[in-house]
Amino acid sequence: MTLAPTITLTHGAELPRLGLGTWPMDDAEAETVIASAIEAGYRLVDTAENYRNERGVGRGLKASGVPREELFVTTKFNKEWHGVELAAEAFARSADRLGVDYVDLLLIHWPNPGRTGTSRRGRA
Repeated sequence: MTLAPTITLTHGAELPRLGLGTWPMDDAEAETVIASAIEAGYRLVDTAENYRNERGVGRGLKASGVPREELFVTTKFNKEWHGVELAAEAFARSADRLGVDYVDLLLIHWPNPGRTGTSRRGRA
């Protein structure tokens, strides 16, 4: 099997150049698709609190049989978790739903809580 190519980050982590996004899968679909994708060579999986499929993603990771340290897991937290302590809680909740001890990349899903997502061009 050929694995997705990687790039080495400054701190030494290997980031796969090809990953699987999980929107708009539900938990059941994510579990099946993730396990199959990992079997096919994917090693990067992207999810988010907002997708409401972190439990299924976690089950798929586990079902793949590939050791956790060989996978790169990304998730994102929502705007209500902005703040140091809040972000730490958001991480803990996502890690719990995913069934993992750590995630490789934790992102702010929408980094500007004062805006609704409308582009400047769409505003009057």
